[in-house]
Amino acid sequence: MIEIKKEQHNNYLQLSVEGEADASSAINLDKAIRDAFDEGHQTILIDCTNLNYISSAGLGVFMSYIEEISSNSINFILFGLSDKVLKVFGILGLDQLLTIKENKEEALQAFNGI
Repeated sequence: MIEIKKEQHNNYLQLSVEGEADASSAINLDKAIRDAFDEGHQTILIDCTNLNYISSAGLGVFMSYIEEISSNSINFILFGLSDKVLKVFGILGLDQLLTIKENKEEALQAFNGI
């Protein structure tokens, strides 16, 4: 089960992901990210503080957007990943292809260029 909360801020959109991103819930994660792209957001922060588990299906969602993020110069930053989830991203090399920060403050600094 996954819950995704959407918060619009002045200069960015934050998607807070809670629960487990697995085969049955990855479609919800994909829809939330697709909607953010379709709405034209240029800066999207993904709060993974309460993401307890991610399967290959959940990772596939993030992988499917890598080219689009790059080609459209979108600031797409994940933060708050647990050590367990971060390790999975690292095994697949996604930590080299996506911007991952430790916390929200670092994520905000990353796109503000501070």
